[in-house]
Amino acid sequence: MITQTKRSTSLIEQSSPLIKRVQRLHLREERERTGLFYIEGMRFVAQALHHHAHIEHLIICPELLTHPYAQRLVHEQKKRGIPVLEVSRPVMERLSQVVDSQGLGAVVRQRWLRLANVKPRGELCWVAVETIRSPGNLGTILRASDAVGGAGLILLGETTDPYDPGTVRATMGAMFPQRFVRSSKEEVMHWKRRHQYVLVGTSPTATQDYQQINYKAPVILLIGEERKGLSAELQAMCDLMVSIPMVGESDSLNVAMATSVMLYEVFNQRRKQTESVFRKPS
Repeated sequence: MITQTKRSTSLIEQSSPLIKRVQRLHLREERERTGLFYIEGMRFVAQALHHHAHIEHLIICPELLTHPYAQRLVHEQKKRGIPVLEVSRPVMERLSQVVDSQGLGAVVRQRWLRLANVKPRGELCWVAVETIRSPGNLGTILRASDAVGGAGLILLGETTDPYDPGTVRATMGAMFPQRFVRSSKEEVMHWKRRHQYVLVGTSPTATQDYQQINYKAPVILLIGEERKGLSAELQAMCDLMVSIPMVGESDSLNVAMATSVMLYEVFNQRRKQTESVFRKPS
């Protein structure tokens, strides 16, 4: 913990190695080099703790840390031996990427899985993404995947980093139950055959309506690039190609919206199947 006079605190904090480290975590190369990322806000820290994320440091601003629940979180983590760094309001606001800082942030270790070690365990489905460039879109996909009980993301190509600050904010904390895998197309195909996954892609030119398909588990939804959609190579890899019908003047949906539509179709089919199994005869 830093304890300095009020006059000198801000200058010393801003030049401290930890503060500089947190600032650098806004850069993808630094996140990849260290395997760390930064979260801020009571909801995000609470979710990280709930899902047993590895927190390296808590960063707090006592002046802004006014919510009783946030104060209790910090107190509990102090008792567990988590390092807590106190900073002044100017430093906290400099680290923050939101307008109204709650005075609570954390440096967290990333979690990645090797695809070869992942086995189906009854989850709804995986989402595999080829090239998504918008952090907001990727965060929204993660939030929708969590909402329906999806397993997580399989990242192919030059996809936006799921630990990008913009992605993290867009998840609203829903990223922590999700699992993350980086993989190649070849490895995904081998894994899908090994575990008998059905690989489903979307395209406006596909002839099958997305609601006419029975999405039997286990399923992988394959999502393409925002503007161009799935490449011809990835379309050829899919077991099924479906389209989402549109009657308005727009010729396509936002990639996050389209993914959410697909996730909820898989979810609703699974829910109906579960209800039919457990429904009592009249």
